Amino acid sequence: MSDAPWWQQAVTYEIYVRSFADASGDGVGDLEGVRRRLDYLAWLGVDAIWLTPFYRSPMADFGYDIADHTDVDPLFGDLDDFNRLLVDAHARQIRVIVDYVPNHTSDRHPWFLESRSSRSNPRRDWYFWRDARPDGKLPNNWLSLFGGPAWELDPATGQYYLHTFLREQPDLNWRSPAVVEAMHDVARFWLARGVDGFRIDVAGAIAKDPALRDNPPNPEPASGNFGREWLAQRHVHDFAHPDVYRMWSAFRRVLDAAEPPPRVSIAEVSSHDLRAWAAYYGEHLDAIHMPFGFHLIRAEWTAPRLLEKISTVEAVLPQGAWPNWVLGNHDQPRIASWAGPERARVAMLLLLTLRGTPTIYYGDELVMTDAEIPADRVRDPWERNEPGLGRDPERTPMRWTAEPNAGFCPPGVEPWLPIGERRPEDDVAAQRDDPCSPLSFTRALLQLRRESDALRVGSWRALSASDDVLAFAREIDGERLAIALNVGEHPAEVVLPEPGRIRLSTRGARDRMDERTSARGAIALDGYEGVVVQLD
Repeated sequence: MSDAPWWQQAVTYEIYVRSFADASGDGVGDLEGVRRRLDYLAWLGVDAIWLTPFYRSPMADFGYDIADHTDVDPLFGDLDDFNRLLVDAHARQIRVIVDYVPNHTSDRHPWFLESRSSRSNPRRDWYFWRDARPDGKLPNNWLSLFGGPAWELDPATGQYYLHTFLREQPDLNWRSPAVVEAMHDVARFWLARGVDGFRIDVAGAIAKDPALRDNPPNPEPASGNFGREWLAQRHVHDFAHPDVYRMWSAFRRVLDAAEPPPRVSIAEVSSHDLRAWAAYYGEHLDAIHMPFGFHLIRAEWTAPRLLEKISTVEAVLPQGAWPNWVLGNHDQPRIASWAGPERARVAMLLLLTLRGTPTIYYGDELVMTDAEIPADRVRDPWERNEPGLGRDPERTPMRWTAEPNAGFCPPGVEPWLPIGERRPEDDVAAQRDDPCSPLSFTRALLQLRRESDALRVGSWRALSASDDVLAFAREIDGERLAIALNVGEHPAEVVLPEPGRIRLSTRGARDRMDERTSARGAIALDGYEGVVVQLD
């Protein structure tokens, strides 16, 4: 077995807590619901779970507007529920990663209530307060990612406060030493309880231009999952000031001081500038353990383009850095919706065989797709502000059984979001008993990964890329595997460097197990089929 740290060998499973399992019967997922499904996660074979925010919150942004960082919102349970979940997860050898939201609080957080109480309050500089410009205009031209200006007037004190997201989410000023210490104390609180690390929300946003200068216009607005107004600016002053790397190095020291080590930090940062993205690792790998690897989300699914993306990321990594890969999350359309359900198994094979730590979004093992949300059931404030950008479709409840409400919550209770259209074979209960199902394939792949040092921690090497077939190798200490993926609909042949035998196929058919390649290493692939081959 490799002596690499646990987080390099792990497969993480993101749980959007509101949508995973409802134990209280109110139509909203909760911590006890997650605890009751730990046996499923252990059976599936994941090594760690990432829990989205469960802290006290008015729920303007479904928990990302935090009113108390060190308590559980009653909607999700209480601290005793969290403790039981943590203990039971660890008993099953499942690590627990929790969300850390550093950029902002709720406008109902005691810190902000004090800050806005008067201009002379000691916590005034914990947030960004500014006068209007001499001509009466807003302090600068910064925008809220959720639409409109990023400044909100507080009539009581006559100044504006900054909010990168909703006006109910005022930004913290991380240039205040008191804020840094308070937020480090938040991390220490959860580390002391035994969490195994943090997923850090919008990590680049905490470092803003000290002078709060206007953002310049964007001469070539890129497409993306943002509004047109937001994309019209180059966000060079409101995100990722160079001081951000120093700030996360200081945070890393908090994690490294926790006993027992190691704890992990996984940061949500923009990846459009790969060198800036890679800098989050720190000059001496002393900052973020892994910035999230969003590079494949919405990528063009041709073999040459996929290989280009993967190779570029591998090339830009600092010496000794460990990559991270995701294909979806609670803010992005599901892989089966944007790449197509027919490619879902190939996508899962790619995700779990690349060099690095992968994160599976809950339900992707079932090939869940985005659900259509009726207008009267829309919950996401982003959708209300900017129609078409809402995240509700990818946040719908997990499908456990064929029962009403898919076993997510009791029959007769309205789930917080609609279940969406489903077929009898779409749920865990049906797929668990079907050896050819997407769920069974994902479980078999996770088992193979757990047994293989090459897949967990081995080197990565590109082999070939035609229009539709991508092949690469994973190797360590004499164990050599080749992964070949046909991302197209038509059958294709791939020639590997040498002969071998199939260890796993996305087809899930037993007749392919142990099938050998030709003497020259050739193997025929069906459309949308991928295989793992043990080389001779």
